[in-house]
Amino acid sequence: MDDITDMPFRELCKEFGADLLVTEFIASEALNRDAEKSFRKMRFTERQRPIGIQIFGADEDELLRCLEVVEQAEPDFIDINWGCPVRKVAGKGAGSGILQDIPKMLGITANIVKKASLPVTVKTRLAYSADSMKVTDFAEALQDTGIAALAIHGRTKTQMYSGAADWTLIGEVKNNPRMHIPIFGNGDITTAAQALDSKRRYGVDGILIGRGAIGNPWIFRQCHQLFHGEQEYVVSVAERVEVCRRHLHMEVDFNRTKEREKSELACSSEPEREGVAKGERTAIFEMRKHYGAYFKGLFNFKPYRLALVNATSLSDLDLLLDQIAERYHNN
Repeated sequence: MDDITDMPFRELCKEFGADLLVTEFIASEALNRDAEKSFRKMRFTERQRPIGIQIFGADEDELLRCLEVVEQAEPDFIDINWGCPVRKVAGKGAGSGILQDIPKMLGITANIVKKASLPVTVKTRLAYSADSMKVTDFAEALQDTGIAALAIHGRTKTQMYSGAADWTLIGEVKNNPRMHIPIFGNGDITTAAQALDSKRRYGVDGILIGRGAIGNPWIFRQCHQLFHGEQEYVVSVAERVEVCRRHLHMEVDFNRTKEREKSELACSSEPEREGVAKGERTAIFEMRKHYGAYFKGLFNFKPYRLALVNATSLSDLDLLLDQIAERYHNN
């Protein structure tokens, strides 16, 4: 969820009922060399608690060094990403790349737990590949390192995001009588009904929702409703438009602030004007990832989607959202 779970996105998810939040993952090496973008990823509001800062890396020394910086941000916990499958991460032995060397993963995790003053959690995958050591074989050893919780994505590294997530092994880990830490399941949860079914079927302590929340922050409210035997909330197109618009404006404000800060640090002669303009452009570009999800399933929506992703000003986007609300007002 890199470049997705930023401050505005997390604010919306929390508003609609997310119990626990995690930041975008942050490279330990970037934190250790004071990379500005990485420090901004650690920012959160008090409203977003409980929240964890997620770190990744392949070098033990770098991971241990960054803990001091992470803890200065005062999250509620630190999450280690041993699950990202993308080549630029896993190819360097970080993320799920480390699943080729389970002893190394266990050693680094144990030393992070030992050095950290905050609870440490881990997110991982079922295995590196279908013929590799499975999470059922090393989950107890991970627990023994002292981690506070374990989240498991139901695919191997080599699967990336293809095929269907397999929750069978997640259930086996949870139902192992020797496991006593919370076990969270992840993978292919795009509706509240799927979340409820997975929790009941596999007995996990919680459900992690990632891609299923893109353009759909209501999923957290719907999960709470179904879990408590209530009727699932149905989202109207008018509310989709309203929340999409709020998301857009939150992104603009967030990115304007970032750009002002950068301009001021660079001693620009016109930091205010430059920050506002560049921040708006950045937000408009980043929101393009969300429009298709916000309006998924609407009949003949393609012309509007193309117009949204090609718009270059906030005023044009507001006008398009007004048109969408009018066009689909009966939905």
